[in-house]
Amino acid sequence: MKRFVIVGLGNFGSSVAEALYRDGQDVIALDIDEAAVDRMAPHCSRAAVGDGRDTETLRRIGADEADAAVISTGDDITSSLLTTLSLKDLGVEEIYVKVISHDHARVMERLEVTETVFPERDSGVDLANRISDRGVVNYVRMSGVSIQEMVVRDDWVGTSLRDLKLRAEYDLSVVAVHNLDTDRVTTPPDPDEPLRKSDTLLVAGTETALDRVADRE
Repeated sequence: MKRFVIVGLGNFGSSVAEALYRDGQDVIALDIDEAAVDRMAPHCSRAAVGDGRDTETLRRIGADEADAAVISTGDDITSSLLTTLSLKDLGVEEIYVKVISHDHARVMERLEVTETVFPERDSGVDLANRISDRGVVNYVRMSGVSIQEMVVRDDWVGTSLRDLKLRAEYDLSVVAVHNLDTDRVTTPPDPDEPLRKSDTLLVAGTETALDRVADRE
């Protein structure tokens, strides 16, 4: 079990806290809004009213022993910045911050947080990828790398992964092959097995490389 501190209990922070708690993690939730704290109390290990910018408040709720923290303080960029500094002062090494703009993300990245999360942008990009005619089934973005589940292109059917040379030509790695007809997932995939129309590929690489494949360049 890991301990997580969630600072800010809006829609995003509350969702993260509830999901972690359902997963059996030790979740401490903090917000200056007493009503938000009361709503979260049944869905976390501990909920407290307080200001995440204050180091002693964070220490009092046990943040100094947290494995990771999630900061979701709405539109208050100053609050997220000062909360990050306070958590770093307490030795919390993994800090994830919800951001509201590119500039906000730049500021937090300068503080070397583990990851910035831009829910509105990320969900919009995810939806665009899924509904566009690019053959993308699922899409996950991480720092500098994306993972996509994409359908096998018509010109790939009957060709093996070895012959496609995706790593050499696109700098992409195929993590698994999922046959939709049998629901069988093969990982690591057999590089010499011919691809079928019913297959999807779980592919990892930079967004630029993935775009080249999706656009059939």
